[in-house]
Amino acid sequence: MTEGRGSADLNGTAYAPGTPCWVSLMVHGMAATQEFYGELFGWEFQPGPQHLGAYVRAQLNGQEVAGIGRLPQDRHLPVAWTPYLASDDVDLTAETVRHCGGTVGVGPLVADEAGRLAIASDPSGAVFGVWQAAAHLGASITGVPGALAWNELITRDSAGVAKFYETVFGYEEEPVVSADFDYLTLHIKGRPVAGIHGVGDALPRDRGAHWMTYFEVADVDSAVAHVIDLGGHVLEPAHESPHGRVATVADPEGAAFSVVRTSR
Repeated sequence: MTEGRGSADLNGTAYAPGTPCWVSLMVHGMAATQEFYGELFGWEFQPGPQHLGAYVRAQLNGQEVAGIGRLPQDRHLPVAWTPYLASDDVDLTAETVRHCGGTVGVGPLVADEAGRLAIASDPSGAVFGVWQAAAHLGASITGVPGALAWNELITRDSAGVAKFYETVFGYEEEPVVSADFDYLTLHIKGRPVAGIHGVGDALPRDRGAHWMTYFEVADVDSAVAHVIDLGGHVLEPAHESPHGRVATVADPEGAAFSVVRTSR
C-alpha cells in the first residue's frame, strides 16, 4: 500500500491510464458533509464543475484531494466514495467496460473544461468512475495526512473480477500467496496502484461489492475518536495490518471509508 500512490500527482503531468486519480462523494447534505470532512481532514473547499449539479473540490493546503457533490433528488443512489480511474479515451474505455460485462450508468460526458468522465460498475456491481483529464488532472497530492492513500475493491472473489479490470485498464496483477487470504494487487508499469480483496461470505449484504477509499492520517485512533465526535460511526475498529494501523468508519450520511497510518 505504501507504494500505491499517484506517480504523476505532484509534477503537473497526467496520471498513467488505469491509475486511480481522483475520488468523489455524492451526498444529500453538502454543507454538513463539508463541515465533517473539513474538521476531520483539514479540508477547504472551492467550487468545481456543475455538470451533474452542485459540486466542490476539497483542498488540503491548497492542493486538490477529493470532490463532493449533491445527489440528484430524483435518484435513489447509495452515498459512497467513488474512485476515478484515469483513461486516455473515456469513450473507448466505456465501450470496453460494456464489452467485458460491466455497465455504464452515466456518460461519457464532458465536465466543463476539466475533462471527460463516465461512471460505471464492474460485473460484480462495484461502482467506479473513469476520468479523461483536460484542465483537471486529478488529485494533486496523495499519501500525506488528509489525502488519499489507497483504493481497494471489496468483492466476493478476486479472481473473476480481476480479469475485467485487467482487460479494461491493462493492469498486471500480483496475488498474495495464502491459503486463507484472497488478495491481489493491481499494477501499472510495475507499480502497485490498487488492490482487490475477496472476502467471500463476509461481503456486506447491504452494500455488495464496492470500492473502499483509504485516507492517510497521522494517528488512526485519534481520527476514529474525531469521527465519532463529528457524528460518524465505526464500522471496523482500529487494528494493526500488514500496511499499518487502519480503521473503517462512516460519515454521518453513511459513506464508508478507511483511515490508515501507513508503514514507512
